[in-house]
Amino acid sequence: MPESYEWRGSFENVEVNALHAEAFETREYSEDEWNWNDLLAKHSLGWVVVRDDKRLIGFVNVVWDGFTHAWIQDTMVDNADRNRGIGTQMIEIVRSECHRAGCEWLHVDFEDDLGKFYFQSCGFTPTSAGLIRLS
Repeated sequence: MPESYEWRGSFENVEVNALHAEAFETREYSEDEWNWNDLLAKHSLGWVVVRDDKRLIGFVNVVWDGFTHAWIQDTMVDNADRNRGIGTQMIEIVRSECHRAGCEWLHVDFEDDLGKFYFQSCGFTPTSAGLIRLS
């Protein structure tokens, strides 16, 4: 069965926390520590949920300023499902929905090893940016 993509799709916190732990090689947070439903309701324009049947295999969050700027946050694809174009399709949905919402700019930060994905597969252009570590 092909995967299904849904803008602002439903999800359970436990499944996104598990996908996040795998994607970013961190511990798995509890719902009390990291409640995606609460966070997205407060800060997000939307998100994309990707399922293979009922299993969550992809997720990306889009935060915004409520006007013209949106930021891609936490692009995640299950390790077993990578290199199938799922991430690229999620970003295409994000681009479309951000444009539809009236955003003029879509930003993304990423580690160097993801440059090929964001620049070549998704069409981003390099820009200068700054970063301060706070902890």
